[in-house]
Parts: sequence; C-alpha cells; structure tokens
Amino acid sequence: MADHLLIEALEQRSRLHPDRVVRLHGRLADQPFELLIFRGFSSSTTHPTDFDPDAPVLPEGTRLEQAELLQGPLNPEDAQVLAGPMDPAALLAQASW
Repeated sequence: MADHLLIEALEQRSRLHPDRVVRLHGRLADQPFELLIFRGFSSSTTHPTDFDPDAPVLPEGTRLEQAELLQGPLNPEDAQVLAGPMDPAALLAQASW
C-alpha cells in the first residue's frame, strides 16, 4: 500500500477511536521523521505540515519505518504505548485498537 493511502486509512480509523494516537517514525533523506495521527488529523512533529487538508502530509521521499499505537490524548512525558513498534501497515491490520 502506498504511504499516502496508508496515512488516509489510518486517519479514517483514528476518527473511530478518539482515545488513540498513531505515532509513525521514518526517514526523510537523512533526517528522522515523525508523524502523529489523532482524531483523523495528521501532523509532523519534525517537519512543516501544510495547512491545506488536500495537500499530502508526507513530504516527497519520506520512508515510513515503524508505527506505534498510543493512549490518547498524548502526554509526551508519559506516552502509554498500547501496541508496537511494528510495520505501519500492520497497525492498520491490527484488529483491536
């Protein structure tokens, strides 16, 4: 599955689970990349995110490497990992969120 389609699917699923946060890690060129998905919205914590909701949230060349499912709302100082790290597509396939 293409990364942008995976992001869209994870955004849709996160709308159904407002008490969960998806954290995706990867690389953009030689830099770490992190994306959070919460209640259907995506935002990068490491790179600028476009304000246009129709614009792709992943910059060209981003490689997603792992995903985690966290208890929401997210407390950065005490993130509660419910699942992962795992392959990002495996998170979508996981039955229980």
